[in-house]
Amino acid sequence: MIDKPGGLTSHDVVARVRRIAGTRRVGHTGTLDPMATGVLVVCLGKATRLIPFIEEASPLDAKEYEATIRFGFETTTDDAMGESRGEARPVVGLTEDALRACLANATGWLEQVPPAYSAKKVEGERAYAMARRGEDVELKPVRIHVASAEVLEFSGETARVRYVCSRGTYIRSLARDLGRVLGVGAHLSALRRTRSVGATLAQAVKLDELTPEVLASRLVAPSAILDGWPRAAVSIAEAADLRLGRSIRAQSQAWDSGARIRLIDDLGDLVALGRIEGRTIQPFCVF
Repeated sequence: MIDKPGGLTSHDVVARVRRIAGTRRVGHTGTLDPMATGVLVVCLGKATRLIPFIEEASPLDAKEYEATIRFGFETTTDDAMGESRGEARPVVGLTEDALRACLANATGWLEQVPPAYSAKKVEGERAYAMARRGEDVELKPVRIHVASAEVLEFSGETARVRYVCSRGTYIRSLARDLGRVLGVGAHLSALRRTRSVGATLAQAVKLDELTPEVLASRLVAPSAILDGWPRAAVSIAEAADLRLGRSIRAQSQAWDSGARIRLIDDLGDLVALGRIEGRTIQPFCVF
């Protein structure tokens, strides 16, 4: 877990970790914009194969952010990195009570239009590439879930809000939409992710403090990931079969057909992820 500093892309962080770890196989479980700071979960080596399953298994409250929102005008990127859409105007009459009421109405399942400057694809092309050329970008709404939105500070022209939400949520879009509902315009001026798929800031290492020794001390074994999945112990012979892509006999009749499980060897290492098919387990991701 890395505490990403501002000014770097998530890819920049991955590149730094690659150099420190001495391996090319590094990935992360959720992009942070360059402006944003906070928790970035990084996987190394064979654990990178788990990234799609980690993201898929993320609960509706997997992400937590502290967002600073400035009222008075929108920007082209919905955050402080973009150009102002029109002149900033004084924020008159906005109260904390009105803000809290608006946030309360913007929780639960929502249809959110992602920012034009985002990695979403339009007919195979990244939206941000089209936006940079000055083209109109029309993105389809995506379904997200906001578990809670709490005002931490309010000054009249800015507010600091804690959001707990599902993966795939754009906090920039939440800020933009908040300003529109309040009728004052708004954009995201700062963002810090405080939790991501179970990892918190308390567990994260600042990037400039990361060394090979610190990295080694913070690694989590692949067998401990996806702990919401059931696990089964396998023998040496079964582990060998699994690594060759062969199915093995299911040890329990309690598992439903189609259920996915972690298969762990005698040393406690993750051998494979498997799927129950009748009375057998078929591996679909082997380590």
